[in-house]
Amino acid sequence: MTDSRTPLPPPPPDRVNAGAALFLDADGTLLPFADDPEAVVVADGLLATLDALHDALGGALALVSGRPIEGLDRIFNRPGWAAAGQHGLERRGADGTLTTVPVDGDELSRLREAVHTAASALPGVRVEDKSWSVALHWREHPEQGARVERIAPAIAASFPGFELQPGNHVCEFKPRGMDKGVAVAKFLDEAPFRARKPVYLGDDLTDEHAFVVVNALGGMSVRIGARTPSHAAFTLSSPADVHAWLDKLNSTLTRGAASQT
Repeated sequence: MTDSRTPLPPPPPDRVNAGAALFLDADGTLLPFADDPEAVVVADGLLATLDALHDALGGALALVSGRPIEGLDRIFNRPGWAAAGQHGLERRGADGTLTTVPVDGDELSRLREAVHTAASALPGVRVEDKSWSVALHWREHPEQGARVERIAPAIAASFPGFELQPGNHVCEFKPRGMDKGVAVAKFLDEAPFRARKPVYLGDDLTDEHAFVVVNALGGMSVRIGARTPSHAAFTLSSPADVHAWLDKLNSTLTRGAASQT
């Protein structure tokens, strides 16, 4: 694991070929953060680049996010793509098959009530209520961060079927035993991802699980931003740099395909 004293290099796009599998986090990686998670906008040209990469990789491109898959489809409008939502609690294969992790509905209902009650005493803190998880966001009011981080473990301790997942200005309560690394590993057991070298781009603590899986398979792990420590081997500074890197990758794959014709 690297720390702040070990600068990471940028990922070389020429080390990625058409036999790779590309996994992309959404918020903070493909998308800039917004105070309101529903207010994010896809940058001009990004979808065209992603479409080209999806084709060049034979469909071995997946979105891996804390958002529900329904939210990813609303933003990117690509319901035919593979995707993992809510940190892998729901996963759609490249063939369209949707699988979800079973959740105790009664416990989830009680957890939602506890989180909403806590938020009512934290002015400006948002509750993001997902299908099988619930989160507290304080991006609009960073002064509330210490209070949320203090009470969140106590809330999680009352619900043994769930665990606390800290993130960038967010504490999320999600069912135990699932994370983005597990989701990536499951994709890599399926076509068209099977037997490919994984490339994973992500910015948050939730992406570290995926970095570990990717590194173990000799793939490329790319941290977005400057957060440390990290298991990532490479770094890019921002979503804008991600977009530029994906453009370079698309050009590299296009040249490689042309040289084989």
